Amino acid sequence: MTVLPVRLRDQLKEHIGSLVNERELLRLIRNQGFLISVGDKVTYTLLKNGIVPRLCVVDFILERKPVPQDYIKTVHQQNMVLIRVKNPPGTLSKELWDALSSVFQELKKGKGPFCLIVEGEEDLASLAAISLAPGDATVIYGLPNKGVVVVPATKEHKQKVNEVLDQMK
Repeated sequence: MTVLPVRLRDQLKEHIGSLVNERELLRLIRNQGFLISVGDKVTYTLLKNGIVPRLCVVDFILERKPVPQDYIKTVHQQNMVLIRVKNPPGTLSKELWDALSSVFQELKKGKGPFCLIVEGEEDLASLAAISLAPGDATVIYGLPNKGVVVVPATKEHKQKVNEVLDQMK
């Protein structure tokens, strides 16, 4: 299990990629073929706008409260393979890493889309998703009270994320 040390918390409040609002997000990603969304609000926003990510990661918690039932219903109405995983807050569990790795292998075979439903917290899953995603993927996650971060899974972005992940071991 990878645990987020207290000393890295402020660093993770910064972002790589582009920080955008909802309108800019929808404009930016319209032509992106391989989308990964991490977080309930950003996933719901995509789905309500007819955009189904190849992979989404949710925990059905928003600002430490259960999401509205419409969020859950919207996820379940999609034709996604649902996978439940456990991931304690402030960590990246082996179970989450393994599930993400398996999903990316299945996506390479043309299967999906997939939704990981996390029991615990999905906040750090964006790091693992960026690290593991193929280079043609774009990872999208929410930054509370700031907007949405759009991160193409480039070598440069992967390197920055892997440097943070190395400090978490």
